[in-house]
Amino acid sequence: MTDIYTSGAYLNQTKTWHAEDSSWKADQIEAILQKNQIRPEIVAEVGCGAGRILLELSRKEYLKRTIFQGFDISPQAIALCEPVANDRLSFACRDPLADQHEALFDLLLAIDVFEHVPDYLGFLERCRASAKHKLYHIPLDLHVSGVMRNSFWESRYTLGHLHYFTADSALRTLKDTGHEVIDYAYTNGAFDLFRQHPSFKRAVANIPRWLFSRFSVPLTARMFGGYSLLVLAS
Repeated sequence: MTDIYTSGAYLNQTKTWHAEDSSWKADQIEAILQKNQIRPEIVAEVGCGAGRILLELSRKEYLKRTIFQGFDISPQAIALCEPVANDRLSFACRDPLADQHEALFDLLLAIDVFEHVPDYLGFLERCRASAKHKLYHIPLDLHVSGVMRNSFWESRYTLGHLHYFTADSALRTLKDTGHEVIDYAYTNGAFDLFRQHPSFKRAVANIPRWLFSRFSVPLTARMFGGYSLLVLAS
């Protein structure tokens, strides 16, 4: 499956490598770092895609002294990154986890990444050893509505998702690969990104999500999806 990223097929499918969601994702990342008073000197992102998350983070006042390094195995992704590189923001077309002697980072980002990786357990173990802190954003594709409609399979071919998680299974997967979870938060992409991706279908789907979320966000995620989990770990 990794050839869809190196061949250009993923870029052809997504058109933008989801760059339009980067500002929102950067806001979620900044919020959890500030909450836990973590101000890293060097941030690396594995699977950086078009590099816009790192670009948005580099503009944050909270991270004004941070150096950012983006890595991706896709030459097409790195080509999208090159126009925004600067003295605090660099990119490379390689896997920084492949070299066991790679220097440790202060913070490693894997934002919507490990659900794409065939050997995701091995990937997470390498992530754990590569940085003091890790930050994962994990789509919660496995929910009652998706199972009943058998719709979560669509992401296998449209988004490249090979593995599907609930919040509980995502957290247990991280713990099973040696991570210590420091903090986590549900991110509400279905609501927050609706203005960027409006449609009648999404509007209808958001009605029960909104109603249930007044009582319980975890229950809403398990029932109707539309959420991801942002996890800060050591």
